[in-house]
Amino acid sequence: MATTQALTRRWQLSAWQRFSFWRAVAWLALFVITALFVIPVLWMISTSLKSPSDLANTNWIPQTLEWRNYRDAFSFGQWGRWSLNSLIITSVSTVGTVLSTALVGYSFGRLRWPGRDILFGVVLATMMIPDVVVMIPRFIIFSRMPAYGFQGSSVWVNTFLPLTVPSWLGATGFEIFLMRQFMRNIPIELSEAAKIDGASELRIWWSIALPLSRPVLATVAIFKFQGAWQDFMGPLLYLQDESKYTLQLALRQFEFAAGGAPAWNQLMAASLVVMLPVLVIFLIFQRYFVQGINITGLAGR
Repeated sequence: MATTQALTRRWQLSAWQRFSFWRAVAWLALFVITALFVIPVLWMISTSLKSPSDLANTNWIPQTLEWRNYRDAFSFGQWGRWSLNSLIITSVSTVGTVLSTALVGYSFGRLRWPGRDILFGVVLATMMIPDVVVMIPRFIIFSRMPAYGFQGSSVWVNTFLPLTVPSWLGATGFEIFLMRQFMRNIPIELSEAAKIDGASELRIWWSIALPLSRPVLATVAIFKFQGAWQDFMGPLLYLQDESKYTLQLALRQFEFAAGGAPAWNQLMAASLVVMLPVLVIFLIFQRYFVQGINITGLAGR
């Protein structure tokens, strides 16, 4: 009996040691990954507070804190107009993506219609196509679509239309996949009870599916907001007038404004301010983001 108890205690101790070892390994891996993301941001903050003479040094802590770099970085150009352009494009794209992908995801996840699974497979296949492959055909299409004088242009090029309208057409396969996986987990009994009361599918989507899908809606909104706010290639292709530039193009404009080597301290200061809205949005909706990823990841049907 004593031998059995000793073996049991030894096995429990060994299991606890193995658990502690792998837990320490997991924490170490998380620390390394976190450092890979945090160190560049800390270097940006350090550089943004350096004086021009201090830029050549590799010290992390500036000799003098030059807070005026933030003021000088925004002392030229149309930063107010560029910020408004980014806000318009990002807001319209985010709202359109959330509504359109929620509607398409509801159709794929809750409704039965001929060819549903085949078409969903086609949607997933679009995720495998690199965006650079369809960049030129997409530009040709938009360059020939009439804009009827929208923003003073006869075609979609040099307007906000190519950067906003596709978001309202469910043109993002990954977000549709997230919506579909989440909505498949909503109890079907809720839809059946609503149908007994005479509700249409559109009413069920609006009154039942959307309120219960707040986590995945927030997840999709964060993904789209981050992608639209930080998009550089799209505005570079379609926007030609400087007054229509976004903040990402403005940073590129600022980099070559001096005509020589960029003022890295002011460029880092401007980049940090431009990056701030993405961090704020993520921190506000972080709880819904994690919950949405967990639930959609557990959906195995």
